[in-house]
Amino acid sequence: MIKQYQFKLITKGRGYHLITNEVMSNIELPNAVGILHLFIQHTSAALSINENADPSVRVDFETLINRIVPENQKGLEHTFEGPDDMPAHIKSSLIGADVQIPFSNGQLCLGTWQGIYLCEFRNRPQQRKIVATIIHD
Repeated sequence: MIKQYQFKLITKGRGYHLITNEVMSNIELPNAVGILHLFIQHTSAALSINENADPSVRVDFETLINRIVPENQKGLEHTFEGPDDMPAHIKSSLIGADVQIPFSNGQLCLGTWQGIYLCEFRNRPQQRKIVATIIHD
C-alpha cells in the first residue's frame, strides 16, 4: 500500500530546524511495517536526520556548512535573488532533498537521539512544501 501527504512548513529563516513533531502531526502512519519517504520541493533547503536533544548541534551544523559554502563569493553568476541564494542551492545539493525512515506499528524507527531536520539555507523565513510518501505492507 502507498499513501501520500503534502503539507507546508514555515521556517524561521536560516538554520537547522527540528521538524519531527510537525511531520508527525501532518501524516498518519499505519500500524504496519514500512518506510516513510520525505521530500522537500525546494532547491534552497534540505532534509536530514541528526541529533534531536542538544540544540548546539544545529548551531554547529550552521557554522560549519557556512565555512564550506560561504556567501558573497566572487565569480558566481546566479545572484539575482541575493547573496544567500546560490550558496543555498549548493548546500541543498550537499545535504539532500529527501530522507527515508523505517516505521513499525505507527511509530518512526528513529534512534534515541535522532530527529528530522529541515535545513533552511535562505536568510528570511520561507514556506516549504514537503511530500510524505508512506509505503507499507
